[in-house]
Amino acid sequence: MKQTITTMLLFLTISVQIMHSQQEANAPDFYKTDKIQDIKITFNIDKWQYTLDSLRFNGDSFLEATVEINGQEFKGVGVQYRGTKSFRTGGVRNPFNIKLDYKDGNQHLDGYKTIKLSNALRDPSMVREVLGYEIARNYMPAPWANYARLTINGAYYGLMVNIESVQDEAFRARYFDSVNNAFLKANEVLPKESIDGCKNSIYGSLQYDEYPKCYENNFEKLSESGYSDLMQLVKTLNQSPDKIETILDVDVTLWMHAFNNVLVNLSSYAGNKSVNYYLYKDSDGKFRPIIWDMNLAFGSYKNIGTGSDLKTRQMDELDPMLHADNETKPLISKLLVDPDYKKLYLSHYRTILYDHFVDGQYLERAKQLQSMIRVDFMNDPGKFYDMSDFDNSLDKVIGKQSKIPGLAWMMTPRTDFLKKHPALAVFPSDISNIDILKREPMSVKQIDNFTISTEVGQFAKKVTLMYRLEGQKKFKAVNMNSKGDGKFETVVTPANGERAIDYYIIAENASMISYSPSNYMWKQHHASLDELNK
Repeated sequence: MKQTITTMLLFLTISVQIMHSQQEANAPDFYKTDKIQDIKITFNIDKWQYTLDSLRFNGDSFLEATVEINGQEFKGVGVQYRGTKSFRTGGVRNPFNIKLDYKDGNQHLDGYKTIKLSNALRDPSMVREVLGYEIARNYMPAPWANYARLTINGAYYGLMVNIESVQDEAFRARYFDSVNNAFLKANEVLPKESIDGCKNSIYGSLQYDEYPKCYENNFEKLSESGYSDLMQLVKTLNQSPDKIETILDVDVTLWMHAFNNVLVNLSSYAGNKSVNYYLYKDSDGKFRPIIWDMNLAFGSYKNIGTGSDLKTRQMDELDPMLHADNETKPLISKLLVDPDYKKLYLSHYRTILYDHFVDGQYLERAKQLQSMIRVDFMNDPGKFYDMSDFDNSLDKVIGKQSKIPGLAWMMTPRTDFLKKHPALAVFPSDISNIDILKREPMSVKQIDNFTISTEVGQFAKKVTLMYRLEGQKKFKAVNMNSKGDGKFETVVTPANGERAIDYYIIAENASMISYSPSNYMWKQHHASLDELNK
């Protein structure tokens, strides 16, 4: 039998390392968003562009270079063009893949061996990737991203988006308790020849195929093994979805689906090809999706896989339940058919909507980012858009053919639409006035347990405390007892001398689930007996 929502969250594993790493203030210097990075590449040949073009078409080789990053020099670095749709032969603004450990396997920058530079194709605002990843990191594993000023052989090449490589061990070390387990990426470009007996052109949709070889066509294996693990995931998802929690982190998956839909991020699983995500199998045996490539978020890509591209105004009213009954999208349809998962999905959806869009927070952040990069964008010799496009990129539609919607132009009416949508109109039960019992002033009696209380809005049918004592990784669940008038309380008594607790609270009503804190997977409430006894 499928576990309940609370029981499912019981097995959520979050390490102390993960919690702290998600705070923006603790981003490594190379990925902090408060300054533009300086990257200087020096090739020992003049025709480096022609050479990189040739290498791009004739294999996967690198051109050796010396690279200086914020004044620190690295020799024997490998450089190549990257990207599928964003690469152009002879282009003056191509994306880059830089391997610091190309010649020296031990060479790195603060633990990072790979640098990914995006050219922000089809993004006149230049904020889609940085802002998109910034929002995503609140709720799921997602890379850091900021900006880099790129100079090549002494000439300013352009303002690039600097994105943490998911394939770098440093990324997996931050989010997971392992780095060498099954690791796969949904292929964006399929082999030209189809394989007999396999479904054609299904990309990363996770539709079931009978033969193991079929999976090699749709996913790139980034670990020593992984296709058999992937086949087990796909078989369970399609044939035994009631057991999916044994092999998939459903909570993270639902966060990803909600994020893609709210932000109209259709160059993703939600779009026609089901691409731009990774799968990593953690040590607990569960696959966790990792979102990738925000360049076309906020409606820059418009195809959902049925019919022609959406009109720009059609995206305003993109259905929150998109693909819920689409058998070719089992990672959505097989989950959302379950009422508990649907409830969890809509709750996550509403959290993202109200955390970032209802109050216009996303727009203020977009303006801050544009203000920081304006001069560098203006001086970019190869920029795809002029300054008028950049200045209008939040409030207007840019381009006559691609018609890229401005972020506010699309998200303002979309937010209004979603606020009124029947599936999202029901308010979750508010969680407020969280308190923990302290030692009475002048009392000699020491507090030796954690008595936690809260007030929850009306109509809550269940309130749960998720907690872990110091030294523990996994959270435990305990029901909070009603004290009347919307007040709930429970007591956690340490059994082995533990002195501190991390906790968050879940409140369920008939339609929605609420959390405190809302980004419970990265940040929790904390208390210690030492503090309570002061």
